[in-house]
Amino acid sequence: MLIEKTLCKIFPKDWLEKTGKETGLIKRERKIHPAVMFWVMVLSYGVHLQHTLAELKREYENRGSTTLSDSSWHDRFTPELVLFLKTCVIHGIEHQSKGANRRLSEKLDFIKDVLIQDNTIIRLHESLAEKWPAVRSRKVAAGVKVSLLVSAVADGPKRIAIYGERTSDIKTLKIGPWVKNRIILLDLGFYKHQTFARIAEYGGYFVSRLKGSANPTIISSNEGCRGNSIDVVGKKVQDVLPKLKRKNLDVMVEIEFKRRKYKGKQRKSKAIYRLVAVYNEEKKKYHTYLTNVGVDHLDLEDVVRLYAARWEIELIFKELKSRYAIDKVKTKNPQVIEAMIWVGFLTMLVSRVIHSLVRSYVESQGKDIVRYTQMRWSKIFLEQASKHLTKVLKLCGFQNSYELLMDVYTSQALDPHVERKRLREGLWA
Repeated sequence: MLIEKTLCKIFPKDWLEKTGKETGLIKRERKIHPAVMFWVMVLSYGVHLQHTLAELKREYENRGSTTLSDSSWHDRFTPELVLFLKTCVIHGIEHQSKGANRRLSEKLDFIKDVLIQDNTIIRLHESLAEKWPAVRSRKVAAGVKVSLLVSAVADGPKRIAIYGERTSDIKTLKIGPWVKNRIILLDLGFYKHQTFARIAEYGGYFVSRLKGSANPTIISSNEGCRGNSIDVVGKKVQDVLPKLKRKNLDVMVEIEFKRRKYKGKQRKSKAIYRLVAVYNEEKKKYHTYLTNVGVDHLDLEDVVRLYAARWEIELIFKELKSRYAIDKVKTKNPQVIEAMIWVGFLTMLVSRVIHSLVRSYVESQGKDIVRYTQMRWSKIFLEQASKHLTKVLKLCGFQNSYELLMDVYTSQALDPHVERKRLREGLWA
């Protein structure tokens, strides 16, 4: 029961009741209990055991030993439920951030964490196009953009936000003091020199691919080259790369950019960053990266390997969609959509907690934990989620008796179509 006790410690029954009242989910004592609703959604719908709200309602009735009318259940999917679930996600992230589920290598001992920022699109029913219009589409379409900041140390989300699909990627990244002593890995959707400057000014680091249209000036080289190498200092990067004979390039470059407007005025500024270029044999071209991490901290190969770690956030999005069904909500109700997106993240957070316990146990046995990958684990977690749900609700004091279970079964099995003619009617029952 260690797993279930840990889950109940993170999301205690009393805390869920208190949060349910504070967010307006529970306005007065009724049949809906926030703790039962929370765990049923997270460990039932979140792992895609129930595909519809009707199936989810029946699961709630089974686990909570109560009967509900359809209207009573559907009326719970309100902005207050969305706020309740979002508050639970924030609470779960804060708990996860307190622990170091992973250890950075000695090469990264100059920072506190490695962060990865990215977004993914979730397609919605076309009737929601007015509320959440899609970006590029020949027909009426709708979609939301889920923004995610992932922590390598916490092994999970650091910040989550939901935007309309037309919100540009760069506007989903809010730079502040939180970047200090941390490296943030950014793809081209977040490429902006103003952003890089602000990260550096707050004492943080970044690694980004160089935008194709960017053409900074090389001001110095970070490594010597043997043979008849060309002199690159003082030249533009785009002029140098086609002439290079070497496989790698590690230089310092100067970039000119415009600051954000202040009181109607916009001033020009300059910044010096490190540029790393590595020749890709398969694509027959250089992959170029821009960073403010110095040579004294990471060599060229380390910078490239670090940026490749961005693939981890793609795996998280794959996990959220393929395992926790955040893109499978086929409804016209915006509250249901938002609620189920937050449920997906809650399920992932719970999965991460159990995964951390599994890794700790394996490590205590003197075994290698590297092969216990998250994607492999998430599949195993789905298969065991129902068992965890039973034990968690038992710890919360919710347990079925024969009489209560029969009340639920007789309510669920009753055909709601009163006037419908039965073929066997008058023959046998």
